[in-house]
Amino acid sequence: MRRGKEYAGIDWFRLPAALMVIAIHTAPFSKISESLDFLLTYCLGRVAVPFFLMTTGYFVLAPACSGGLRRFLKKNVLLYLAVTLLYLPLTVYAGNLPESLAGAVRDLMLDGTFYHLWYFPAAILGSVIVSVLLRVCSFRAAGVFAVCAYLVGLLGDSLYGAAQAVPVLRAFYGGIFSICSYTRNGIFYAPVFLMMGVMLRRSEKMRGPERMADRRGEQRRNTVLLMISSVLMMTEGYLSFHFGLQRHNSMYLFLLPVMYFLYRLLLSMKGNAPVWTRSCSMLVYVIHPAVIVALRCAAGAAGLETVLVENPLVLFLCVSVISFAAAMAAGWVYRKKVTDNESERTRMDRT
Repeated sequence: MRRGKEYAGIDWFRLPAALMVIAIHTAPFSKISESLDFLLTYCLGRVAVPFFLMTTGYFVLAPACSGGLRRFLKKNVLLYLAVTLLYLPLTVYAGNLPESLAGAVRDLMLDGTFYHLWYFPAAILGSVIVSVLLRVCSFRAAGVFAVCAYLVGLLGDSLYGAAQAVPVLRAFYGGIFSICSYTRNGIFYAPVFLMMGVMLRRSEKMRGPERMADRRGEQRRNTVLLMISSVLMMTEGYLSFHFGLQRHNSMYLFLLPVMYFLYRLLLSMKGNAPVWTRSCSMLVYVIHPAVIVALRCAAGAAGLETVLVENPLVLFLCVSVISFAAAMAAGWVYRKKVTDNESERTRMDRT
């Protein structure tokens, strides 16, 4: 099964994006060089989640189809609840159960019920916010809100130390962090990337068939601009890290142009991408923390902590191989079941 050639670049990039998420949770180059690991993993690797959010904006929110949004929200709410139950034993084992009802609501709606599951409430809440904004105000006003929200979040993330130096901002962010643990959530973080996906989809439609007349020239321009903005983002990230400004490192100012030029470059790449790339990346995202825990336990039982647990690059490679193998196997079983069911229905219709 293959998807059309129009979005092959987007579909193929889902795989390295999933690897970037695994890298963020394993720090593969930290034993080689802390600075190298930071630049590769916690600067360049930060394009992964915005990429998935922009894809939601491009394919779900931009078509302005309420049915598509409802399906997206239903699917992701159910998936989020299912994965929350899946990780509940690990949450209990780690002692991370919320201490109050308010804490449970915060985890469910903003922070995520496990450390990697914050993406689901961010995408769900962000999509609702953007959808409402696009209905009640102009596209420009919705974009201004999203950018302003991101800037507020930025000062609570990689530039938190600068905000702390201003008493009014220190009190303001103290109030925010009494409600949520981070600003990389559905209020401050997700809307701007969802809006960028919507904007790119709308601009593609406005440009019409002639948009690919100079595909190679467009690819060259986007590649050069992507490289320049990536260098600027890494410089920004390293300086904020070096001077101890970061509370977290998910949000950078130059992440916005990086994502814009990256996505435009991916849109210009044509070809064929197998349909399993879409489901595989999500399955890898969901299961890889469980794989990390399983490998750590297995290494402890086998006395291989030095080889595996204490070697983050080996851990990253093992987690990646096992996660992708499990995701592809699960996807194959699901597609085979769907095909068999369709064949059975066809047979029954003919008899």
